[in-house]
Amino acid sequence: MLSSIKDRSVIVTGASKGIGKGIARVFAAKGAKVLVVARNEQDGGRTVDEIKAAGGGASFCQGDVRSWDDMQNVAATAAERHGGVDILCSNAGIFPSAKLEAMTPDDWDEVLGTNLKGSFLALKACLPHMKKRGKGRVILTSSITGPITGYPGWSHYGASKAGQLGFIRTAAIELAPLNITVNAVMPGNIATEGLDGLGEDYLRKMTDSIPMKKLGTVEDIAHAALFFASDEAAYVTGQTLVIDGGQILPESLMALEEM
Repeated sequence: MLSSIKDRSVIVTGASKGIGKGIARVFAAKGAKVLVVARNEQDGGRTVDEIKAAGGGASFCQGDVRSWDDMQNVAATAAERHGGVDILCSNAGIFPSAKLEAMTPDDWDEVLGTNLKGSFLALKACLPHMKKRGKGRVILTSSITGPITGYPGWSHYGASKAGQLGFIRTAAIELAPLNITVNAVMPGNIATEGLDGLGEDYLRKMTDSIPMKKLGTVEDIAHAALFFASDEAAYVTGQTLVIDGGQILPESLMALEEM
């Protein structure tokens, strides 16, 4: 199953930690040639080292998804090292918290520029290389926050993640004749470094809101992305997949208490 990933050229943005790091590890374990993209060279290098230690193939390329020049260089680097670009996992994102009264226009622009514009720039940079291949796979990391749910302090984040879904639906139509699919994964609460320091009480309350009573893993998200990237998903485009342990299902906390 999903043997079509082997030897494919894969770009993963935001791959130095969290979900992106998990995606890079899982794709490499399936035999893909992974380009780890991040702003921080030291953290990105650690991801590469971990992948290589596990027997996978990966290399690092420094890049900021907000920069058109950087994204063009990333795509060109993948093509040079791996012979082309087959798969883009557009994962880079930030989630600073700021409620509306305190949020500045710069706060808003930073989040939208990274999460939404960054997805556009990464895809646009990879497009010429995918056209040369005659096919391609693009997978965006969105979220349940914004498209489905809301959370105080994350109006900018939610807007960026909802915007990604609007983006993929038209992008999928435009790129379908080129045999390029565009889909998105929508994580719920996932155990990553971003939760470090939030405290046991916060994690307990978060877990209590999930019917499966546990946080997701980065591998849960990576395997969903892996499916979208495969030949087995060749007829799937413009779609989303929620991976949240059932978090969005209860209409209230009372529904969970009834369990």
